[in-house]
Amino acid sequence: MNVTPSATAEPFEHPALFYRGADEYLAGTVPFVLEGVAAGDPVAVAVPGGNLELIRAALGPAAAGVRLLDMGEAGRNPGRIIPGVLRAFADLHPGRRVRIIGEPIWPGRSAAEYPACLQHEALINLAFSGRDVTILCPYDLAGLSPEVIEDARMTHPVLVDGSGASASAHYALERVLRDCNRPLPTPEGAAVMHYGQGFGDDPLGRVRAFATEHAARIGLAGERLEDLRLIASELAANSLDYGGGSGTLRVWQEGERVVFDISDGGHIADPLAGRRPTPTHQLGSRGLLVTHLLSDLVRVHTEQGGTTIRVYFDVDGADPLEHIKSIEGAGFTGSTEDTGSTEDTGSTEDTGSAEDLANA
Repeated sequence: MNVTPSATAEPFEHPALFYRGADEYLAGTVPFVLEGVAAGDPVAVAVPGGNLELIRAALGPAAAGVRLLDMGEAGRNPGRIIPGVLRAFADLHPGRRVRIIGEPIWPGRSAAEYPACLQHEALINLAFSGRDVTILCPYDLAGLSPEVIEDARMTHPVLVDGSGASASAHYALERVLRDCNRPLPTPEGAAVMHYGQGFGDDPLGRVRAFATEHAARIGLAGERLEDLRLIASELAANSLDYGGGSGTLRVWQEGERVVFDISDGGHIADPLAGRRPTPTHQLGSRGLLVTHLLSDLVRVHTEQGGTTIRVYFDVDGADPLEHIKSIEGAGFTGSTEDTGSTEDTGSTEDTGSAEDLANA
């Protein structure tokens, strides 16, 4: 399946596939996979479970040569998809053409998740610019709203449907990223604490204790509670190092989720902060990456003079890394390539726990 409307100097291709029903879905995805397999290209398919089974069955024996992932699990947190799924797979094959089908938006995504999904689709274009990779993103015309389809036209340079491929006249990467970076609504009934300069000794210990105490009252337990503890500590350490030396932590409940956010005076200038795999031997500068990998949803608002990072944990949620551990080093690399800026992205505190995650 040729997804490129015309010759281009940009090796990276990011087409949206618009489909209705199973037949159109398979007609748009299976040839793309089989062409890659026939050419000897590494191919991965990361789509929701029902669609994954459709593709697996249609591929037959050829499925054995394709990495198959349930995006409903591996990509439940959209912020985890670039480092933990897409880059994790593509980086295993340097110097080779890579093909990936990634379906991060499907009917049933919540209103809280969708802005993070939209931001993710825009950021793919920055994360893979200049790389010899094609990421085909299916969109269900029957199940998704017209607004979602219009957004897809703004995040994908190429559009594919039953009539073929064409350049998107509505592609607007900067506009989408700007629209996704909006202030987050203030929660009601949150437990609040301030930490850092002028708020007592051992600020990170106080943050860890406050966050875990309130999350446990809501129902979070076991390893997931420890994950929350680590993330709260890492993000608070960022506040001390890069956010003006102090910050505010808030914890509350939304339905079956524990939600907390940290606000400080810092600014995250890099739109891909926390979405680049980092070398396993690199200490520090991992806080936001670990946040994306371990949580169920992350929302960020940042501007000059202030940043809020909001983190969601499903009370009964499973370990999110269980579904991406089949990709070697998901979220972490063995090289120093593309480590990203150390500013505003992490801390050296609690690096032992981060190393445990890297070696999972």
